[in-house]
Amino acid sequence: MSSDIKKQHRDSFTSSFGVLAATLGSAVGLGNIWKVPYLTGANGGAGFLLIYLLATLAIGLPVMIAEIAIGRRGHANPITALQTIAPHQGPWWLIGVAGMIGSFLIVSFYSEVAAWVFAYVIKALGGTLLSSDPNVTAAAFEALIQHPLRSLIWQWVVLGLIGGILTMGVTKGIEAVTKRLMPLLFLLLLVLCGVSLSLEQAATGLAFLFKPDFSRLTTTAVLTAMGLAFFKLSIGMGTMMTYGSYFKREQNIPVTAFRVMCADMAVSLLAGIAIFPAVFTFGFAPEAGPSLVFITLPAVFSQLPMGQAFMAAFFVLTAVAATGALLSLIEVPVAILHERLRISRRRATALTLTLLALPSAGAALSQSLLANTRIAGLNLFELFDFLSSNIVLPVGGIFIALFVGWVWGRNNFRAALSNDGLLANQQLANAIFILLRYISPILILLIMGKGLKLF
Repeated sequence: MSSDIKKQHRDSFTSSFGVLAATLGSAVGLGNIWKVPYLTGANGGAGFLLIYLLATLAIGLPVMIAEIAIGRRGHANPITALQTIAPHQGPWWLIGVAGMIGSFLIVSFYSEVAAWVFAYVIKALGGTLLSSDPNVTAAAFEALIQHPLRSLIWQWVVLGLIGGILTMGVTKGIEAVTKRLMPLLFLLLLVLCGVSLSLEQAATGLAFLFKPDFSRLTTTAVLTAMGLAFFKLSIGMGTMMTYGSYFKREQNIPVTAFRVMCADMAVSLLAGIAIFPAVFTFGFAPEAGPSLVFITLPAVFSQLPMGQAFMAAFFVLTAVAATGALLSLIEVPVAILHERLRISRRRATALTLTLLALPSAGAALSQSLLANTRIAGLNLFELFDFLSSNIVLPVGGIFIALFVGWVWGRNNFRAALSNDGLLANQQLANAIFILLRYISPILILLIMGKGLKLF
């Protein structure tokens, strides 16, 4: 089957900016808005950022480059790509299966968080969140997540929107949309940063985010930075392998991946600059976690001049981040079903959304009708998050590194990165290969052990 698929015309990204926008859209998610800035501030500021950067260079970036290289070399979905480049070297195509499973698990709960964000865009535009009392904003959030029909309807709206974009294909769908959304994301961030930096406690917020406090750089903080480096670049779930299959031959993979890494970090830091001066100015706790987005920030924005407009801009920003991530996640099973079953993208998208319906609904109802349904003490939302974050994705990342380092080999990897000598990436490929072969698997194993609380 794989040889027949390779002969078919495949849609692809048409420009370097389109490649950057789509790949960045996959990496940037809701975690950029609250998680990275908060963890940076809570774990030592600039010192934590330095560890995060080093860990990204040793873990996240090499695995990301490896995934993209496999996808482009195989010129197909993750399963077929691995079968194509290693046809007689064992069942390494199971990495693609694991990626598909991981994407399903993540979309199942992530689509519900995105549903809350889209619902809050409407709430912000309507002015229903304008209260400086966090108890009021908390009640509004609880009313949303505990209402089964609202939860499901907003989730269906989000999945329907993503499905509609995916049916248009790679060029007219994913690339066209992300080329518009990513500049909008940066524009909104810069506007919110300007507002936040004008506030009274801007210096306090910036100190929380950037001031070095090396006493906080504990072993736990270092492992947290390593975990961020792995999870923030959207690796181990088949997305980068899928997007890599749409790269043109002349696209420089290491340069593109490095730009995505830098832009992804810039989004996180700009989000921190936009959020924490306002949080400190109005006396709220910066460690609010996910509730920071839905409970604390609405109370903060309500106290700003033109607060309703800025609140709406913030939730549009978060909706943009969620959209880019969901496009890449759902594209994994869509590409696999489209090519493996030889069906149209429209049918593959419809089938994917149908298969997602049950687990996604389970996550959506885990705060209401299924609140008492627990497995190992976790509701369905928490279970999908735990399985994907702590088992499926780290295992996928480890095996990608092992495949490149010990099976595919140095020469094939160098040829893939340099486009058979078209680009001068041979020495860089050697360095990345050493990381993939000896360093990255061990570090990812440590991340997995921390997630499973083995130490």
